[in-house]
Amino acid sequence: MDRRETGERPVPVSRAPDPEADGLLLAGPRLATGEVVDVLLSGGRIAVVRPAGTPVADGVPRLDLSGHLLLPAPAEPHSHFDKVLTGTVLGNRTGDLAGAVDAWYAYRRSVSRSDVRERALRAAYELLGSGATAIRTHVDVGVATGLGMLEALLEVREELAGQVELQVVAMVDRPVTGPDGAGNRAMLVEAVRSGADVIGAAPYSHPDPPACLRLLLDVAAEFGRPVDLHTDETLDPAVDTLSELAELVLATGFRPAVTASHCVSLGVRGEEATRAVVARVAAAGIGVITCPSTNLFLQGRGHGHSVPRGLTAIVALRAAGVAVAGAGDNMRDPFNPVGRGDPLETASLLVTAGHLDPAEAYDAVSAQARTVMGLPAVRIEAGAPAELLAIRAQSLTDAIAAANMDRMVIHRGRLVSRTRVERTFSPPLPAAARR
Repeated sequence: MDRRETGERPVPVSRAPDPEADGLLLAGPRLATGEVVDVLLSGGRIAVVRPAGTPVADGVPRLDLSGHLLLPAPAEPHSHFDKVLTGTVLGNRTGDLAGAVDAWYAYRRSVSRSDVRERALRAAYELLGSGATAIRTHVDVGVATGLGMLEALLEVREELAGQVELQVVAMVDRPVTGPDGAGNRAMLVEAVRSGADVIGAAPYSHPDPPACLRLLLDVAAEFGRPVDLHTDETLDPAVDTLSELAELVLATGFRPAVTASHCVSLGVRGEEATRAVVARVAAAGIGVITCPSTNLFLQGRGHGHSVPRGLTAIVALRAAGVAVAGAGDNMRDPFNPVGRGDPLETASLLVTAGHLDPAEAYDAVSAQARTVMGLPAVRIEAGAPAELLAIRAQSLTDAIAAANMDRMVIHRGRLVSRTRVERTFSPPLPAAARR
């Protein structure tokens, strides 16, 4: 697919499948610490970081990054590529989560594999162009839709290999327990056998949440898959499947990684109740993903005043040592009409709505996002994976605030996307014409 375009569109510049072949010298970027350095990449990793101008290697291709800030690449740990970019054909009558679900459920039976594939590829390239070299997407599976959308995303995963790492979560429909759930259970197992990377569902919305949790963890343990569950996406403080999940993980010693996405109700509980839940989540080693853009849009619409923000207890979770990642979630669909597919948008919202400082916010969309996805940490030091974002900016705060799309993205040591921005202004009027 040739996507060499002009303007502010990202341009994938390498489809080579072998990330080990060539070295690359990144010349003169500024780090978040303020240092200006040269960085040598080799074998898909960072080989050397030295002050700019220090001899590093001869005969290695050189990429001029002067004027750019070099950062560990962000990741997108929670997206929905089956739903993505359907906002032009789907509305949301009520504007809330129930309205979005109703609109999507009425539409999804008619979705073709080719439509899912094309929309998913477009979304993946938008995220890649923004800097995300790893993406996790959920996809509906069950009796109502079969496995067609999953199969489309598995094709996309294969097509994107070498450019971006794509993890696919099989998000099973409800119910999944009892006689009525037999068909969906079978679909979930078949989805995993077909190649889904992660087990997913929204247990809080199932008829029997505790039984649903037990079944999901049993399937995940059988196949050695991690789980990533839509958890308590409601402002009702009485809904607390997060605690049930934590207790189940602790009781069973479940080993694959466990992630709870959204956890909205945790953000509206009292201090003592929040502290108790957070302690159990930390003890169980559960990672949490907050999705500010989508949850700010969907939650709190029934409140005429004092509208809650709809985010989880970010500060309390972080203080307890829980890995808290930030995600964009939906992109221009009934669940979020304006998601733009840029982790820097998520970081900005974590500053303004989540009360993190810029460094903490970027950590949430980079290091913590990779942690909940089970990926190795990225630091700009020798030996670290060469997953990097170079953005035209003076500082990390400047990068988050301005979100300049002049960016270069490196995955496994290769330049995989480059976006150039050209801004021009007309000359000022002559002094006589200004009077």
